[in-house]
Amino acid sequence: QVQLVESGGDLVQPGGSLRLSCTASGSIFERATMRWYRQAPGQQRELVASIIIGGSPIYADSVKGRFTISRDNAKNTVYLQMNSLKPEDTAVYYCNANIFGITNYWGQGTQVTVSS
Repeated sequence: QVQLVESGGDLVQPGGSLRLSCTASGSIFERATMRWYRQAPGQQRELVASIIIGGSPIYADSVKGRFTISRDNAKNTVYLQMNSLKPEDTAVYYCNANIFGITNYWGQGTQVTVSS
C-alpha cells in the first residue's frame, strides 16, 4: 500500500522560511510526478509546484522566486523549500504523487501558518 507522509509544517513569522518533506512508501516514487498543493480555509485546493524526473520544476505564479521543489530519488522524498513567506501562504499543504496521469496518491497534509 502506498503512503505519503508529510512533515515540516509550522507557525512562522512573515519573511521566514520552512522546508516541507514528503516521503513515499512503496515502489512508486521513481515513476511519479510529485506535486505540492495547498488549501486555505474556504478556498479551493491549488497547485503550488510540480516536479518530474529529468524535467524542470513548475511553479504557481504566486510562489515563483520564493519556493523551490526538489526530489531525492534515493530517499523517495520530495521537498518544498519555502522562503520569504507571506500570510497568504497560510494553508494546509498536501503532497501528491501522480502515476502516468492516471493514479493519484495523497498525503494527510501539514499545516503552515504565517503570522506575526
